[in-house]
Amino acid sequence: MSYLTDPISRADLRMLYRRTLLEDIMPFWLRHGIDRDHDGILTALDRDGGMIDSDKSIWFQGRAGWMFATLFNTVEKNPEYLKAAGSCIDFLDKHGYATDGKLFFTVTREGRPLRMRRYVYSEAFASIAHAAYAKATGDQRYREAALRDYTTYLKHSFEPGMMTPKVSAETRPMIGLAPLMIGIVTAQELRVNLGHVELIGRSMTEWVDRFIFDIERLFWKPDLNVLMETVAPDGSIINHSDGRLLNPGHAIECAWFILHEGRLRGEKSYIQLGLKILDAMWARGWDAVRGGLLYFRDLHDKPVLEYWQDMKFWWPHCEGIIATALAYEITHEEKYAEMHAAVHDWSFQHFPDPEHGEWFGWLHRDGSPSQMAKGSLFKGPFHLPRALWYAAGLLG
Repeated sequence: MSYLTDPISRADLRMLYRRTLLEDIMPFWLRHGIDRDHDGILTALDRDGGMIDSDKSIWFQGRAGWMFATLFNTVEKNPEYLKAAGSCIDFLDKHGYATDGKLFFTVTREGRPLRMRRYVYSEAFASIAHAAYAKATGDQRYREAALRDYTTYLKHSFEPGMMTPKVSAETRPMIGLAPLMIGIVTAQELRVNLGHVELIGRSMTEWVDRFIFDIERLFWKPDLNVLMETVAPDGSIINHSDGRLLNPGHAIECAWFILHEGRLRGEKSYIQLGLKILDAMWARGWDAVRGGLLYFRDLHDKPVLEYWQDMKFWWPHCEGIIATALAYEITHEEKYAEMHAAVHDWSFQHFPDPEHGEWFGWLHRDGSPSQMAKGSLFKGPFHLPRALWYAAGLLG
Protein backbone atom coordinates (compact mmCIF):
# COMPACT_ATOMS: atom_id res chain seq x y z
CA MET A 1 0.00 0.00 0.00
CA SER A 2 1.23 3.49 -0.84
CA TYR A 3 0.49 6.20 1.73
CA LEU A 4 1.84 9.18 -0.17
CA THR A 5 -0.33 9.15 -3.29
CA ASP A 6 -3.76 9.37 -1.63
CA PRO A 7 -4.73 12.60 0.18
CA ILE A 8 -6.56 10.83 3.02
CA SER A 9 -3.71 8.37 3.58
CA ARG A 10 -1.22 11.26 3.54
CA ALA A 11 -3.19 13.10 6.20
CA ASP A 12 -3.41 9.95 8.34
CA LEU A 13 0.30 9.33 7.93
CA ARG A 14 1.15 12.89 8.91
CA MET A 15 -0.96 12.55 12.05
CA LEU A 16 0.71 9.24 12.88
CA TYR A 17 4.15 10.80 12.62
CA ARG A 18 3.13 13.85 14.62
CA ARG A 19 1.34 11.83 17.30
CA THR A 20 4.24 9.39 17.65
CA LEU A 21 6.65 12.31 17.99
CA LEU A 22 4.68 14.42 20.46
CA GLU A 23 2.83 11.77 22.47
CA ASP A 24 5.32 8.90 22.56
CA ILE A 25 8.96 9.65 21.72
CA MET A 26 9.55 13.07 23.22
CA PRO A 27 7.56 12.38 26.43
CA PHE A 28 9.69 9.25 26.97
CA TRP A 29 12.88 11.31 26.91
CA LEU A 30 11.45 14.19 28.92
CA ARG A 31 10.27 11.74 31.57
CA HIS A 32 13.31 9.47 31.76
CA GLY A 33 16.27 11.20 30.12
CA ILE A 34 16.53 14.74 31.50
CA ASP A 35 18.92 14.82 34.43
CA ARG A 36 17.23 17.05 37.00
CA ASP A 37 20.17 16.81 39.38
CA HIS A 38 23.08 17.71 37.11
CA ASP A 39 21.47 19.02 33.90
CA GLY A 40 21.90 17.44 30.48
CA ILE A 41 20.40 14.24 29.15
CA LEU A 42 21.07 10.63 30.06
CA THR A 43 20.66 8.31 27.09
CA ALA A 44 21.77 4.83 28.26
CA LEU A 45 18.25 3.77 29.26
CA ASP A 46 16.55 0.42 29.66
CA ARG A 47 13.29 -0.62 28.05
CA ASP A 48 11.17 1.11 30.71
CA GLY A 49 13.40 4.17 30.92
CA GLY A 50 15.47 2.94 33.86
CA MET A 51 19.11 3.95 33.87
CA ILE A 52 21.63 1.43 32.53
CA ASP A 53 24.65 3.71 32.75
CA SER A 54 25.07 7.27 34.01
CA ASP A 55 27.90 8.40 31.71
CA LYS A 56 26.84 11.10 29.28
CA SER A 57 27.42 11.42 25.57
CA ILE A 58 28.44 14.94 24.64
CA TRP A 59 27.14 14.11 21.16
CA PHE A 60 23.72 13.88 22.69
CA GLN A 61 23.82 17.06 24.69
CA GLY A 62 24.03 18.74 21.27
CA ARG A 63 21.73 16.40 19.38
CA ALA A 64 19.00 16.47 22.01
CA GLY A 65 19.45 20.19 22.60
CA TRP A 66 18.93 20.77 18.87
CA MET A 67 15.88 18.51 18.75
CA PHE A 68 14.13 20.11 21.71
CA ALA A 69 14.91 23.65 20.52
CA THR A 70 13.81 22.82 16.98
CA LEU A 71 10.47 21.48 18.18
CA PHE A 72 10.02 24.67 20.20
CA ASN A 73 10.87 26.78 17.15
CA THR A 74 8.81 24.92 14.56
CA VAL A 75 6.07 22.79 16.15
CA GLU A 76 4.79 24.21 19.43
CA LYS A 77 6.01 26.71 22.04
CA ASN A 78 6.06 24.05 24.73
CA PRO A 79 8.05 25.41 27.69
CA GLU A 80 9.20 21.85 28.50
CA TYR A 81 11.02 21.73 25.18
CA LEU A 82 12.79 25.01 25.81
CA LYS A 83 13.72 23.99 29.35
CA ALA A 84 15.07 20.62 28.15
CA ALA A 85 17.08 22.29 25.39
CA GLY A 86 18.52 24.73 27.90
CA SER A 87 19.44 21.91 30.28
CA CYS A 88 21.35 20.04 27.57
CA ILE A 89 23.13 23.17 26.38
CA ASP A 90 23.98 24.34 29.90
CA PHE A 91 25.59 20.96 30.65
CA LEU A 92 27.41 21.04 27.31
CA ASP A 93 28.74 24.54 27.90
CA LYS A 94 29.88 23.81 31.46
CA HIS A 95 31.41 20.37 30.96
CA GLY A 96 31.84 19.57 27.27
CA TYR A 97 34.89 21.60 26.28
CA ALA A 98 38.57 20.75 26.62
CA THR A 99 41.04 23.60 27.02
CA ASP A 100 41.72 23.71 23.27
CA GLY A 101 38.03 24.23 22.46
CA LYS A 102 37.50 20.68 21.25
CA LEU A 103 34.62 18.74 22.79
CA PHE A 104 34.82 15.50 24.71
CA PHE A 105 32.96 12.43 23.52
CA THR A 106 31.89 11.18 26.97
CA VAL A 107 31.89 12.56 30.49
CA THR A 108 30.58 11.32 33.83
CA ARG A 109 27.08 12.19 34.96
CA GLU A 110 28.49 15.13 36.88
CA GLY A 111 30.58 16.26 33.91
CA ARG A 112 34.08 14.98 34.59
CA PRO A 113 36.00 14.11 31.36
CA LEU A 114 36.16 10.47 30.26
CA ARG A 115 36.97 10.22 26.58
CA MET A 116 38.12 12.43 23.75
CA ARG A 117 37.82 11.11 20.20
CA ARG A 118 39.78 12.25 17.19
CA TYR A 119 36.79 13.33 15.15
CA VAL A 120 34.68 16.44 15.75
CA TYR A 121 31.05 15.40 15.40
CA SER A 122 30.31 16.57 18.95
CA GLU A 123 31.29 20.04 17.72
CA ALA A 124 28.89 19.86 14.78
CA PHE A 125 26.02 18.80 17.03
CA ALA A 126 26.90 21.50 19.56
CA SER A 127 26.84 24.02 16.70
CA ILE A 128 23.31 23.17 15.56
CA ALA A 129 22.08 23.06 19.16
CA HIS A 130 23.47 26.52 19.88
CA ALA A 131 22.00 27.85 16.64
CA ALA A 132 18.51 26.49 17.30
CA TYR A 133 18.64 27.71 20.91
CA ALA A 134 19.78 31.15 19.75
CA LYS A 135 16.68 31.34 17.60
CA ALA A 136 14.46 30.09 20.41
CA THR A 137 15.81 32.54 23.00
CA GLY A 138 17.06 35.45 20.94
CA ASP A 139 20.30 35.31 22.94
CA GLN A 140 23.23 36.27 20.71
CA ARG A 141 25.72 34.42 22.91
CA TYR A 142 24.43 31.15 21.50
CA ARG A 143 24.71 32.46 17.95
CA GLU A 144 28.40 33.12 18.55
CA ALA A 145 28.83 29.71 20.15
CA ALA A 146 27.27 28.06 17.10
CA LEU A 147 29.71 29.79 14.77
CA ARG A 148 32.66 28.99 17.04
CA ASP A 149 31.75 25.30 17.14
CA TYR A 150 31.30 25.03 13.38
CA THR A 151 34.63 26.79 12.86
CA THR A 152 36.25 24.15 15.08
CA TYR A 153 34.50 21.43 13.08
CA LEU A 154 35.67 22.79 9.75
CA LYS A 155 39.26 23.27 10.85
CA HIS A 156 39.65 19.85 12.45
CA SER A 157 37.85 18.04 9.62
CA PHE A 158 39.42 19.68 6.59
CA GLU A 159 42.68 21.42 7.45
CA PRO A 160 45.65 19.09 6.81
CA GLY A 161 47.22 17.67 9.93
CA MET A 162 44.46 18.70 12.32
CA MET A 163 42.84 15.26 12.73
CA THR A 164 44.81 12.15 13.62
CA PRO A 165 44.25 9.58 10.85
CA LYS A 166 42.39 6.37 11.63
CA VAL A 167 45.24 4.29 10.24
CA SER A 168 48.73 5.27 9.16
CA ALA A 169 48.43 7.94 6.50
CA GLU A 170 51.79 6.87 5.09
CA THR A 171 50.79 3.24 4.74
CA ARG A 172 47.17 3.63 3.67
CA PRO A 173 45.90 7.20 3.22
CA MET A 174 42.13 7.46 3.18
CA ILE A 175 39.28 9.94 3.52
CA GLY A 176 35.70 9.42 4.72
CA LEU A 177 32.25 10.45 3.56
CA ALA A 178 30.96 11.34 7.03
CA PRO A 179 32.72 14.71 7.53
CA LEU A 180 31.30 15.99 4.24
CA MET A 181 27.79 14.79 5.10
CA ILE A 182 27.82 16.34 8.56
CA GLY A 183 29.30 19.47 7.04
CA ILE A 184 26.25 19.77 4.76
CA VAL A 185 23.55 19.33 7.37
CA THR A 186 25.31 21.56 9.91
CA ALA A 187 25.60 24.38 7.39
CA GLN A 188 21.94 23.89 6.45
CA GLU A 189 20.86 24.19 10.08
CA LEU A 190 22.98 27.26 10.72
CA ARG A 191 21.50 28.88 7.62
CA VAL A 192 17.96 28.16 8.86
CA ASN A 193 18.53 29.50 12.35
CA LEU A 194 21.19 32.20 11.90
CA GLY A 195 20.68 33.37 8.32
CA HIS A 196 23.31 33.70 5.62
CA VAL A 197 26.36 33.93 7.85
CA GLU A 198 29.92 33.40 6.63
CA LEU A 199 32.76 31.36 8.12
CA ILE A 200 36.35 31.05 6.89
CA GLY A 201 35.54 32.92 3.70
CA ARG A 202 32.41 30.99 2.69
CA SER A 203 28.69 31.40 3.28
CA MET A 204 26.74 28.41 4.56
CA THR A 205 25.40 27.82 1.06
CA GLU A 206 28.91 27.88 -0.35
CA TRP A 207 30.03 25.31 2.24
CA VAL A 208 27.12 23.09 1.23
CA ASP A 209 28.10 23.43 -2.43
CA ARG A 210 31.71 22.55 -1.68
CA PHE A 211 30.76 19.42 0.26
CA ILE A 212 28.28 18.17 -2.35
CA PHE A 213 30.90 18.74 -5.06
CA ASP A 214 33.44 16.65 -3.15
CA ILE A 215 30.93 13.89 -2.46
CA GLU A 216 30.11 13.57 -6.14
CA ARG A 217 33.74 13.94 -7.24
CA LEU A 218 35.31 11.52 -4.79
CA PHE A 219 32.71 9.15 -3.32
CA TRP A 220 30.00 8.68 -5.94
CA LYS A 221 31.00 5.97 -8.43
CA PRO A 222 28.58 6.00 -11.39
CA ASP A 223 30.36 3.09 -13.08
CA LEU A 224 29.75 0.93 -10.00
CA ASN A 225 26.46 2.63 -9.07
CA VAL A 226 27.53 3.09 -5.46
CA LEU A 227 28.32 5.74 -2.86
CA MET A 228 31.49 4.77 -1.04
CA GLU A 229 32.07 5.34 2.68
CA THR A 230 35.87 5.48 2.45
CA VAL A 231 38.20 6.14 -0.48
CA ALA A 232 41.80 7.12 -1.12
CA PRO A 233 42.46 10.88 -1.21
CA ASP A 234 42.15 10.86 -5.00
CA GLY A 235 38.81 9.03 -4.82
CA SER A 236 40.12 5.63 -5.88
CA ILE A 237 38.82 2.41 -4.33
CA ILE A 238 40.81 0.91 -1.46
CA ASN A 239 40.57 -2.82 -2.09
CA HIS A 240 40.52 -3.98 1.53
CA SER A 241 37.59 -4.92 3.72
CA ASP A 242 37.42 -1.45 5.30
CA GLY A 243 37.71 0.25 1.94
CA ARG A 244 34.96 -1.85 0.39
CA LEU A 245 32.59 -1.49 3.34
CA LEU A 246 29.26 0.13 2.46
CA ASN A 247 26.72 1.54 4.89
CA PRO A 248 23.46 1.85 2.94
CA GLY A 249 21.62 3.73 5.69
CA HIS A 250 24.39 6.30 5.94
CA ALA A 251 24.39 6.78 2.17
CA ILE A 252 20.60 7.14 2.14
CA GLU A 253 20.92 9.82 4.82
CA CYS A 254 23.46 11.58 2.61
CA ALA A 255 21.01 11.33 -0.29
CA TRP A 256 18.28 13.20 1.53
CA PHE A 257 20.64 15.95 2.68
CA ILE A 258 21.43 16.53 -1.00
CA LEU A 259 17.78 16.19 -2.07
CA HIS A 260 16.76 18.70 0.59
CA GLU A 261 19.24 21.22 -0.78
CA GLY A 262 18.16 20.57 -4.33
CA ARG A 263 14.47 21.02 -3.50
CA LEU A 264 15.13 24.15 -1.45
CA ARG A 265 17.10 25.87 -4.21
CA GLY A 266 15.56 24.28 -7.29
CA GLU A 267 18.97 22.84 -8.18
CA LYS A 268 18.25 19.98 -10.59
CA SER A 269 21.77 18.58 -10.54
CA TYR A 270 21.54 18.07 -6.77
CA ILE A 271 18.16 16.41 -7.12
CA GLN A 272 19.52 14.07 -9.79
CA LEU A 273 22.54 13.17 -7.65
CA GLY A 274 20.42 12.57 -4.56
CA LEU A 275 18.02 10.33 -6.45
CA LYS A 276 20.86 8.32 -7.97
CA ILE A 277 22.41 7.75 -4.55
CA LEU A 278 19.06 6.78 -3.04
CA ASP A 279 18.27 4.32 -5.84
CA ALA A 280 21.71 2.74 -5.79
CA MET A 281 22.04 2.32 -2.05
CA TRP A 282 18.45 1.19 -1.54
CA ALA A 283 19.16 -1.60 -4.03
CA ARG A 284 22.26 -2.62 -2.08
CA GLY A 285 20.75 -2.26 1.38
CA TRP A 286 17.15 -3.44 1.26
CA ASP A 287 16.73 -7.01 2.48
CA ALA A 288 14.67 -8.64 -0.27
CA VAL A 289 14.17 -11.78 1.83
CA ARG A 290 13.11 -10.41 5.24
CA GLY A 291 12.56 -6.71 4.62
CA GLY A 292 14.29 -3.82 6.31
CA LEU A 293 17.70 -2.26 5.68
CA LEU A 294 20.83 -4.30 6.26
CA TYR A 295 23.53 -2.48 8.17
CA PHE A 296 26.67 -3.20 6.14
CA ARG A 297 27.37 -4.51 2.65
CA ASP A 298 30.56 -5.17 0.70
CA LEU A 299 31.22 -3.35 -2.56
CA HIS A 300 31.79 -6.66 -4.37
CA ASP A 301 29.33 -8.70 -2.28
CA LYS A 302 32.11 -10.41 -0.37
CA PRO A 303 31.45 -11.41 3.26
CA VAL A 304 31.49 -8.44 5.63
CA LEU A 305 33.75 -8.96 8.62
CA GLU A 306 31.77 -6.84 11.08
CA TYR A 307 29.55 -9.21 13.05
CA TRP A 308 26.50 -6.88 13.05
CA GLN A 309 26.53 -6.60 9.28
CA ASP A 310 23.06 -8.16 8.78
CA MET A 311 21.34 -6.52 11.76
CA LYS A 312 18.61 -3.92 11.41
CA PHE A 313 19.36 -0.70 13.31
CA TRP A 314 16.71 1.95 14.00
CA TRP A 315 18.48 4.92 12.47
CA PRO A 316 18.92 3.77 8.82
CA HIS A 317 15.17 3.13 8.74
CA CYS A 318 14.52 6.64 10.03
CA GLU A 319 16.71 8.04 7.26
CA GLY A 320 14.95 5.80 4.75
CA ILE A 321 11.56 7.18 5.78
CA ILE A 322 12.76 10.73 5.17
CA ALA A 323 14.62 10.02 1.93
CA THR A 324 11.86 8.09 0.20
CA ALA A 325 9.13 10.54 1.22
CA LEU A 326 11.26 13.46 0.07
CA ALA A 327 12.06 11.75 -3.23
CA TYR A 328 8.35 11.24 -3.85
CA GLU A 329 7.52 14.86 -2.99
CA ILE A 330 10.09 16.01 -5.53
CA THR A 331 9.37 13.57 -8.36
CA HIS A 332 5.89 12.14 -7.71
CA GLU A 333 7.24 8.83 -9.01
CA GLU A 334 5.28 5.84 -7.76
CA LYS A 335 8.41 3.82 -7.04
CA TYR A 336 9.40 6.21 -4.26
CA ALA A 337 5.95 5.98 -2.71
CA GLU A 338 6.32 2.19 -2.75
CA MET A 339 9.81 2.39 -1.22
CA HIS A 340 8.48 4.68 1.47
CA ALA A 341 5.61 2.32 2.28
CA ALA A 342 8.05 -0.60 2.52
CA VAL A 343 10.41 1.09 4.98
CA HIS A 344 7.56 2.69 6.93
CA ASP A 345 5.65 -0.58 7.33
CA TRP A 346 8.72 -2.60 8.29
CA SER A 347 9.81 0.01 10.80
CA PHE A 348 6.45 0.47 12.49
CA GLN A 349 5.90 -3.29 12.62
CA HIS A 350 9.22 -4.08 14.30
CA PHE A 351 10.81 -1.16 16.20
CA PRO A 352 8.06 0.33 18.44
CA ASP A 353 7.60 -0.93 21.99
CA PRO A 354 3.84 -0.91 22.67
CA GLU A 355 4.34 -1.48 26.40
CA HIS A 356 6.81 1.21 27.41
CA GLY A 357 6.94 3.46 24.35
CA GLU A 358 9.83 4.61 22.16
CA TRP A 359 11.58 2.25 19.73
CA PHE A 360 13.98 -0.58 20.21
CA GLY A 361 17.24 0.26 18.52
CA TRP A 362 18.87 -2.99 17.49
CA LEU A 363 17.11 -5.88 15.80
CA HIS A 364 18.23 -9.19 14.39
CA ARG A 365 17.83 -9.75 10.68
CA ASP A 366 14.38 -11.28 11.21
CA GLY A 367 13.19 -8.18 13.06
CA SER A 368 13.28 -9.53 16.61
CA PRO A 369 15.01 -7.31 19.21
CA SER A 370 18.61 -8.25 19.94
CA GLN A 371 18.29 -6.48 23.31
CA MET A 372 15.79 -4.24 25.04
CA ALA A 373 17.65 -0.97 25.63
CA LYS A 374 15.99 2.22 24.42
CA GLY A 375 19.17 4.24 24.37
CA SER A 376 22.95 4.26 24.53
CA LEU A 377 25.77 6.73 23.97
CA PHE A 378 24.67 6.65 20.29
CA LYS A 379 20.88 6.31 20.54
CA GLY A 380 18.73 9.03 22.06
CA PRO A 381 16.23 11.65 20.89
CA PHE A 382 17.68 12.45 17.49
CA HIS A 383 17.34 10.18 14.42
CA LEU A 384 13.82 8.99 15.23
CA PRO A 385 12.28 12.30 16.32
CA ARG A 386 14.06 14.08 13.47
CA ALA A 387 12.51 11.65 10.99
CA LEU A 388 9.03 12.04 12.48
CA TRP A 389 9.37 15.83 12.62
CA TYR A 390 10.75 16.15 9.09
CA ALA A 391 8.27 13.74 7.50
CA ALA A 392 5.26 15.31 9.26
CA GLY A 393 6.37 18.73 8.06
CA LEU A 394 6.93 17.44 4.54
CA LEU A 395 3.44 15.92 4.39
CA GLY A 396 1.89 19.08 5.83
